[in-house]
Amino acid sequence: MAEVRPAAAADRARVEEIVQAAYAPWAEIIGTRPMPMDDDYAALIGAGHVFVTGPGPDGLIVLVPEDGVLLVDNVAVDPELHGTGVGGRLLAFAETRARALGLPRLRLITNERMTGNIARYQRLGYRETGREVLKGRNVVHMAKPLA
Repeated sequence: MAEVRPAAAADRARVEEIVQAAYAPWAEIIGTRPMPMDDDYAALIGAGHVFVTGPGPDGLIVLVPEDGVLLVDNVAVDPELHGTGVGGRLLAFAETRARALGLPRLRLITNERMTGNIARYQRLGYRETGREVLKGRNVVHMAKPLA
């Protein structure tokens, strides 16, 4: 399996393609486009916040250091590779990255209708910390302390 690496400018088109394909099925479920579909990936890659797997790449994670926490802003995997461990590898990388940055906690936001994702995050040790309406979407805040 390919290592996780920082995304390069040359990866931008593929990153955007993966995000669109991974989140498109959720648009109907949540009633609007998921927020990651509208992010500026050129800027995120330029800021060093995007990490990818594979030479293609085949998956990505957007990690943004904040005060005392690492925000897992987005995880997306090529739909043809769902269930192959790419997403899990990216989330494990987030923990490694947080520790390397000296950040004791991860946090993320997901739509309340993405119940399968919420359950997966809970199995990985994330706990709900709140709910709110954000940009017209009902979201769940989750966090995971790192030992």
